[in-house]
Amino acid sequence: MTTVLTRPLGATVRPGKVTLLRALRSEWIKLRTVRSTSITLLTAVAAMVGLGMLVTHLRAGDLSARELAHFNGAELSLSMFRPAQLAVGVLGVLMFTGEYTTGMIHATLTAVPRRLPVLVAKAVVFTGVVLVLMTAAAFAAFFGGQAVLSSAHLDTHLSDPGVTRVVFGTALYLTVVGLFGVALGAIIRSSAGAIATLVGILLVLPGLGALLPADWAQHIDPYLPSNAGQAVLSVVPDPAMAPWTGLSLFAGYAAALLGLAAWLLKRRDA
Repeated sequence: MTTVLTRPLGATVRPGKVTLLRALRSEWIKLRTVRSTSITLLTAVAAMVGLGMLVTHLRAGDLSARELAHFNGAELSLSMFRPAQLAVGVLGVLMFTGEYTTGMIHATLTAVPRRLPVLVAKAVVFTGVVLVLMTAAAFAAFFGGQAVLSSAHLDTHLSDPGVTRVVFGTALYLTVVGLFGVALGAIIRSSAGAIATLVGILLVLPGLGALLPADWAQHIDPYLPSNAGQAVLSVVPDPAMAPWTGLSLFAGYAAALLGLAAWLLKRRDA
């Protein structure tokens, strides 16, 4: 016997309650099904690992005696975090601006009218994916670089002082860069504008700081966002900024931008 369940005529289907878990699932589906996600993340990994090994090979055979005295294999093998940060930052920007470009943001904010869970879900999903992938890429770049350097007896090991911190710190730094992108995407709502602002923060601002008089620069340069974050990437800590203090300051800048993004997301129209 088959039992048929019927709904009274005129009855309505009550929508499910909006929860953070459902928002997280929604953002995870969006992130993994958009083609730009895999392309951008693969670009970051290729830069970290592939270009990292190539640069390590080229530099290892062209070191002067003075450079050898200050040579560090861990920093060289991870030096391609610089192009990788642009790829990760752009992906962070697209987490928001991609929806503004297609108009999907209207559906997203209609489904989650409180809005803040959207920002939280995007930030959490992005952080989880990028942190896991960049940690794997950082270790792959490190071990690949050391394999290249071992033939010249210049390799270093994870057990050496500061090396493990630098490897993990690279992944953490890149993750925070991506959160800068998420925040800027939500604030500016334009891919071109947000990416240009991100590049200005990461690359242009430190260059301008280098133009300051020396007595000014020593009090300003270490506290610029990317300079502070990159303190964790030096095996020998900079006296001007402790490694974890610098990364914490960098994360604080990102948190401030996310706070501004949350405030604007609540106040303005989609």
